[in-house]
Amino acid sequence: MTSVSATLPVGPHSLAAPATPKRVCATTGLGVCLDAQRFIKLHAVVGVVFLLLGGIAALLLALTRWQTVHLLPADWFYRVLTFHGINMLIFWILFFEVAILYFACTTPLNARLFSRKVAWVGFALMGVGAVMVDWVILAGKADVMMTSYLPLLAHPAFYLGIILVAVGTLVGVFNFFATLYVAKRDRAYEGSMPIVTFGALAAAIIAVVTLLHGAIVMIPTFAYSMGWIGQPDPIWYRIIWWGLGHQSQQVNVCAMVAVWYLLSHVIVGARPVNEAVCRTAFALYILFINIASAHHLLVDPAVGSAWKIWNTSYAMYLAVLASMVHGFTVPAGVEIAMREKGYTRGLFGWVVALPWRNPALSGTVLSVIIFGFLGGITGVTLGTQQINIIAHNTLRIPGHFHVTVVGGTTLAFMALAYYVIPLFFQRDFIWRGLARLQPWLFGLGIVMLSFGMSFAGSMGVSRRSWDIDAQGVYGSAAHLWLGVLGLGGVLAFVGLLAFVLLCVGTLLFGEKNHGRPMADWGTPPALAGAQAGSLADNHSATKGTIVLTLVFLACFAVYYFANWKALADVWPVR
Repeated sequence: MTSVSATLPVGPHSLAAPATPKRVCATTGLGVCLDAQRFIKLHAVVGVVFLLLGGIAALLLALTRWQTVHLLPADWFYRVLTFHGINMLIFWILFFEVAILYFACTTPLNARLFSRKVAWVGFALMGVGAVMVDWVILAGKADVMMTSYLPLLAHPAFYLGIILVAVGTLVGVFNFFATLYVAKRDRAYEGSMPIVTFGALAAAIIAVVTLLHGAIVMIPTFAYSMGWIGQPDPIWYRIIWWGLGHQSQQVNVCAMVAVWYLLSHVIVGARPVNEAVCRTAFALYILFINIASAHHLLVDPAVGSAWKIWNTSYAMYLAVLASMVHGFTVPAGVEIAMREKGYTRGLFGWVVALPWRNPALSGTVLSVIIFGFLGGITGVTLGTQQINIIAHNTLRIPGHFHVTVVGGTTLAFMALAYYVIPLFFQRDFIWRGLARLQPWLFGLGIVMLSFGMSFAGSMGVSRRSWDIDAQGVYGSAAHLWLGVLGLGGVLAFVGLLAFVLLCVGTLLFGEKNHGRPMADWGTPPALAGAQAGSLADNHSATKGTIVLTLVFLACFAVYYFANWKALADVWPVR
């Protein structure tokens, strides 16, 4: 890492340090609130534990869907499927996101955490609730999968545990909002908040709406499981649940994008091309992402066609537009920063000159590519009603969200850990060679897993079937792609296990960096004659990113056309 101005997007924001226990980072020169540091560490460590648990479950599932291996019996397949979804999509993500919130509202703003007691309450509720849910699932009392659609019914502790996790997360979000208020009141910074904090703010706002949906749907279901009220309407349950299920993934997207901005700035000194546009894109997430949850209900007979078409064919695209804005501005900021450092040769000389031995860079780049090219293109396509009708209950759907939530969000969070651990735990990473390889192992595994799911799903393989051989309708090609799924799952688990071993090994055996700069992963130096800021207003400075954007749009058009061609083959026009 480099100087203060090239480490976090703080610039002129910082004023006098607040009167609170803190330390000054020897690398960045920024004040680190010790209360926030404690809870960032706690939430991050517990999140990684749930990541490992969910990863073990993922390996078992991949080896079961790979029909040649077919590891688990039917009852344990659905039990592990429930366990995997809850731990990976809820516990790992929420714990790590609360850690990100506590970081974003303190360190970039030079602020103090609002309340240590409130943070303890939130952490305790989340921890107790998560342990309760996992225990109930493994005990065989909640084989209802993550969606837990009624009339499927789990043990009351399953719903109570989820409610506790939701309330604990809301407490953490309240602490985040209160910290922002205190920072502004005490003038810890001036002007607008940094883009990293603004992205976290958007994530927190969406989280409030998301968790309120969870309360609305889970509290009556818990009361029903206790025998206190009659069964809630399953149609009502599905509609409200997706206000929780889909929006929770968009909390991930906001946090992921904030991490993109942070790490691109930390590694190469990149800044958003236009902060006003970037902030508007975050606002689009807040306004339209709830509406976009309709694409999960496109085959639901309880919802009218006009509502489905409006929300998925029009309103959803405003949320998609936000992702496309971020997908352009992040690499454009990197290109401008690299060209200002003197890497101006050709369209992509700046790409070649990036510090590819830095695992935070490779993880961020893979996150952008996998989320944008694979997750974004497949997501918009599957949000089209006519295509969704055919693909909805096939493996294409999990093939899509594994490249968004796992290939996008989880890879970004892994990349962030390569700076978070040295900054807050004050230990340098061990096994740096393995660390440089880890994002590529995990990213390649997820891509293989998603391809296997998507192509098998295109051949009609259903998304939640334990045994397709018993159906006897799938040929060798479907089995081949299920084999790719299995191999990708194994490779992704190796990458995940490497990440966990690196984190745990560093906490136990990493060299302490107290009072000295943390070990540098690699930052591209400015070449002789380069002038900072010289290209800020030169549109040709982003010509490489523009070409990449055109490639993305071409891939989008080709994939979209291929889906309509397949649709025409299924429903021939006579």
